Amino acid sequence: MKAGAVEIGEAKNSTPTYGVNKGISILDFVLRLLAFAGALGSAIAMGTTNETLPFFSQLIRFRAEYDDLPSLTFFVAANAVVSRYLILSLSLSIFHIVRSRAQKSRILLVFFDTAMLALLTGSASAAAAIVYLAHKGNAKAKWFAICQQFNSFCQRISGSLIGSFVGMALLILIIMLCGVALSRR
Repeated sequence: MKAGAVEIGEAKNSTPTYGVNKGISILDFVLRLLAFAGALGSAIAMGTTNETLPFFSQLIRFRAEYDDLPSLTFFVAANAVVSRYLILSLSLSIFHIVRSRAQKSRILLVFFDTAMLALLTGSASAAAAIVYLAHKGNAKAKWFAICQQFNSFCQRISGSLIGSFVGMALLILIIMLCGVALSRR
C-alpha cells in the first residue's frame, strides 16, 4: 500500500518539474531568437557601414569603412559566426521543448554557448576600443577623433555595438537558463 502511495507522490513531483523545464525550454528558444537577431543585426550594420567626405574638391575624398580597421572586421566575422551558431542551435532548443528532460544535449549547448559568448565578448570589446578612439581620440598618441567628420559612420558602428552587447547579455541568460534546467533534474 505504501509503495503505491510513493509512486503517486513521485508522479506528482515530476509533473511540475516537467512543466517548469518545458517553460525554460520555450524561454531558451525565444532568447536564442532574440540573440540571433542582435548578432545578425550587428554584423549587417557594421558590415554595411561606410562614409565618404569630400576634402577640397570632388577629386580628393576621405573614406571611412569598417574593413579599414581589423578589429571591426573581426567584429563582423565573429557576429556572423555567432548568428550562424544561434540559428543552428534552434533545432536543439526545439528538441528540448519536446523532450524537456534531455541532459546531454543541454550540456553540449552550455559548452558551445559559452564558447560563443567568449567569441562575442572578445570581438565586441575590440570593437568598443576602436569606437571609443573614434569618438574621443587619444591626445598622447596624437590620434584625432574622427566622429566630428564621419558622424554617420560613428553612429552606425556605435549602434552595431549595442546590438552585440544585447546579444552577449542574452547569451548569459541562456547559459543561466540551461544551468537551471540541468539542476532541476
